[in-house]
Amino acid sequence: MRAEALTVYVVEDDAAVRDSLALLLGLAGYRTALFCDAEAFLAAYRPGWTGCVVADLRLPGASGVELQATLQQRGSALPFVIVTAHGDVQTARSAFRAQAVDFLEKPFDRGQLLVAIEASFALEERRISRSDVRTKDGAKLAGLTAREREVLERTANGLHAKEIAAALGISTRTVEVHKARIMAKLGARNVAELVRFALDAAPPNDPEQA
Repeated sequence: MRAEALTVYVVEDDAAVRDSLALLLGLAGYRTALFCDAEAFLAAYRPGWTGCVVADLRLPGASGVELQATLQQRGSALPFVIVTAHGDVQTARSAFRAQAVDFLEKPFDRGQLLVAIEASFALEERRISRSDVRTKDGAKLAGLTAREREVLERTANGLHAKEIAAALGISTRTVEVHKARIMAKLGARNVAELVRFALDAAPPNDPEQA
């Protein structure tokens, strides 16, 4: 099911084109937000925004590709569709190197734009789904005791029960008991799923998972 918050953020300096896109997208059922340039978008931008950006390549101030680069530096994964009346191979390559979903030349076909937006939304929905899973996994991990977390981390690093027991100064049987409790708390079916929990839900700067 499509997330209701997904929005098409249109960044276009030509007011007529901007209004035309708003009408087209509104009639197609999309929620939109309009901006006249990259600076206006960045001034309003919030990290929780989801959807995609349809940006003109040539804007007063920062270009559409430069806007995308700035957002990526801020940690945003919003997909971009770059549109331009001045397309060439080099600018298209620059857009795709910045991971734009599509590069459309004006005047573009309505169907092309909608296909590009749908592709962008599909990427967003997968990203949001992965983020939700990580959040749920993190909540489950928070329920582990300090000892259980130590056992889990060493299991994720490939240590066997005897090795974990030696490292922690406990018996192999105790390690196995901890593993059973960890699997029950996390809802894991096997050791492979325990490893996934440890790797997927660990903070990116966790030295154990670096």
